[in-house]
Amino acid sequence: MQGVVVLDAGNGKDGSGNPARPSPSARPLPARLLLFAVLATGSLAAVLLLLGSGAGGLASPVLPRLDALSAASASASRQPPPCADDDRGGGAGLERWTRPPASAWHNMTDEELMWAASWRPAVRRYPYRRTPKVAFMFLTRGPLPLAPLWERFFAGAGGRELYSVYVHSTPGYRPEFPPTSVFHRRQVPSQEVRWGESSMVDAERRLLANALLDGGNDRFVLVSESCVPLFAFPVVYAYLTRSRHSFVGAFDDPGPHGRGRYRPALAPEVSRHQWRKGAQWFELHRALAVEVVADARYYPKFRDHCRPPCYVDEHYLPTALSVEAPERIANRSVTWVDWSRGGAHPATFGAGDVDEAFLRRLTTAEQRLGKRPCMYNGQPAEVCFLFARKFAPSALQPLLALAPKLLGYG
Repeated sequence: MQGVVVLDAGNGKDGSGNPARPSPSARPLPARLLLFAVLATGSLAAVLLLLGSGAGGLASPVLPRLDALSAASASASRQPPPCADDDRGGGAGLERWTRPPASAWHNMTDEELMWAASWRPAVRRYPYRRTPKVAFMFLTRGPLPLAPLWERFFAGAGGRELYSVYVHSTPGYRPEFPPTSVFHRRQVPSQEVRWGESSMVDAERRLLANALLDGGNDRFVLVSESCVPLFAFPVVYAYLTRSRHSFVGAFDDPGPHGRGRYRPALAPEVSRHQWRKGAQWFELHRALAVEVVADARYYPKFRDHCRPPCYVDEHYLPTALSVEAPERIANRSVTWVDWSRGGAHPATFGAGDVDEAFLRRLTTAEQRLGKRPCMYNGQPAEVCFLFARKFAPSALQPLLALAPKLLGYG
């Protein structure tokens, strides 16, 4: 049959290496089936050529050795998938979530920052040994004149595993702190703050949000450039981390500087009988700090409707937390101030005011308790205040001299 090749039914080879001859008993294949076989054979050969062209060191220029393929397959199976964690890079694995950034600076907008800070794990139990830290948030206009005193206070921590520092200052201000300072690279992106306006609370929430980015921070205390610590770091740390409450002052003032500042536009979220007043200088547990940063119910109303002589920083947190979490706040601040001189601002103490008698009054139970004892975890406490303000820059030298004897650090 012309035009048709007849295949040998044997193995295709003979002992002499001569070409195979047609067998008399072999039956010719139909033309269509033969054409299909030829095409399939050609396609298979092309694939094998492609596979073999990239295999170096193989026995055949066309087909790779079976053991080479096996080795390549085994090597590929040992490689992690593209998204697998690899701790060798230093930024993956659990450490990626537990290690705080070296600098407090970033390029996020306020909206992005609040969103990132409002995340919290649904699983309450931490999968690693977590040591709670206290975040000290400095709300300042610029310089930190009492920084040397704070440096001595933080030195009592024995390391930086128990605290973190954040500074919100006037935009454009660039502090000069050496790398050994606790304030080095701790400035957060800031915006202008005006006294008595909502921008003050914006700055407080911005500080909270930045501190929340560090998952190790568990307590958050707001201080100013005129604040000083009244006790050594171990005392302050134990007092805050062992407390069952957050320290936010909240009381009902029926007078013109209390309920008289209420704005009907705050309803229905806040009624007049829910209106509270308190000190600006707060301390919050992490759970409450997240709620404050994520608040879209109360703060927008306060920002838009509480304007002087209604002061957001004196009413927002005391009111909102008294409504939403009254059992979680202590209804008092841990920062001492002196309002006895009257006016819109508390008294400021300079070098002439700071002596042994003055500091003893600040650190003894009789002076702080006054007529009403403060409560700590449901029990009367001897220590009510951990910080005091306002101190002028001139007070630094007498404070440094007296701190080792009367404050327990330095």
